[in-house]
Amino acid sequence: MAPSKAAARKVKSPQKPAPKKVGAPAKSPLGPARAKAKAPTPKLSEPKAAKAPVSKKPAAGPAKEGTRPPARPAPTGAEKAPAPAAKPEKKAAGKGASAIPAPTLSAPTRRSDGWGGPLPDKPLPRRTKLPAEVEPLTPREMEQVLTVGARGVTGEGPLKGRLLVYQGFPYLEVIGRDKRELWFLLQGPDQEVLPAYVDHRVSVSGLIRKHHNYGGSVDVRKWSAKKVEAEAPAVAEPVVEENRLRLFSPGEVETLGQPGMSVGQKGYATLRGRLEMSGDEFYLVVSNPGTRQQVAFTLEGKAQKGLKKYVGEIMVATGVIEKLTGWGGTIQAELCEPRAPEYPPVARDTIELTQVEGASSAPRTATLKLNNGLVVRLPERQGYVWSIEPAMAKRLSLREVNLDPDGPVREFFFTPRNPGVLDVDFFLAKTHNPMQVSKQFRLTVEVKPLDLAMPG
Repeated sequence: MAPSKAAARKVKSPQKPAPKKVGAPAKSPLGPARAKAKAPTPKLSEPKAAKAPVSKKPAAGPAKEGTRPPARPAPTGAEKAPAPAAKPEKKAAGKGASAIPAPTLSAPTRRSDGWGGPLPDKPLPRRTKLPAEVEPLTPREMEQVLTVGARGVTGEGPLKGRLLVYQGFPYLEVIGRDKRELWFLLQGPDQEVLPAYVDHRVSVSGLIRKHHNYGGSVDVRKWSAKKVEAEAPAVAEPVVEENRLRLFSPGEVETLGQPGMSVGQKGYATLRGRLEMSGDEFYLVVSNPGTRQQVAFTLEGKAQKGLKKYVGEIMVATGVIEKLTGWGGTIQAELCEPRAPEYPPVARDTIELTQVEGASSAPRTATLKLNNGLVVRLPERQGYVWSIEPAMAKRLSLREVNLDPDGPVREFFFTPRNPGVLDVDFFLAKTHNPMQVSKQFRLTVEVKPLDLAMPG
């Protein structure tokens, strides 16, 4: 029985270290005492191994070395150039954010100084090496470049606009599709030269990046500038329309007949008035006949021939009208046609008439009954006409003002409606200027009521 137990122990003893060989094969051949003695050594080495990766000194070494290439003018490879350039741009944007803020791509807003375009992401000087050429922009993409609010377009293309400088950087101000301004930051080797062409008309071509609602950037490959003053001498051309004749509207024709209105106007129209004569000249009285606000136009041209038999009648004249003063002008008449009077004359057979003939410096008097007639006949001369004040013509109820061309004699016909004594002043003045008075005549009129008998 004893040998069997010993054999069993010998069989079991080699089975126990079997799983230890898989997990820790170095500890199984050693005794338990040596294993306990050497157990602390891996525990002390484990934190050292753990601290080794925590210390970032070897990892920071290549990062610091990567920051050196942007200061060099020429990077070693094309693929390695953008990676080192990205890190210094972030640092520059982080350190200089207070001086030159980076462009916001999400929601661009206008600054306090009114600027709404893109801002540079790095202070001067910028890199002088241009990027590689890409595919040109399609017509649809060019429309997006020139549209406010469209972003994310990149490609080769041309732009034209006015050059301006903001915060020391050259910008190209371009008028977009909806007549709104777009600003493109000009980059490249000529970035320090372009500010000398402020307010010039500049054409650029290069890599266009539309990364802002109101613009973007252009890596300029070719450009040309032109002065704006060379395009502007087209101001003296509007002289072509100075001799063009205008056609008066009905409202303008009515304004021509008002005293003091439309002085200096010239155009084509038709006027209606009473035909009168002064010497060998015929003129058309348009409004306020017989008063100092009378408006009359002298007839000129071939159409005035044969009009003497129509003096005192209503006439319609068509032609070129020019109002020289506030009280009249001339008509280059092309057509003159007589018309029937608008109102029938006042019948003088049923009323008593009081006549006053001639004009002298001595005062004259006239007495008449209410609602009867008063006739005043005054001789005229060529270029002058007799007239009275408009207020007095209304108080004495001026009915007719006729001209006898044989004299020539001017006849005033009144029918007073109110009793009283009035002093009526008659003025012999220029035809188209009643302020130039040549002679004056005063007549004292006494109007009596109907129940009082007239003196014998």
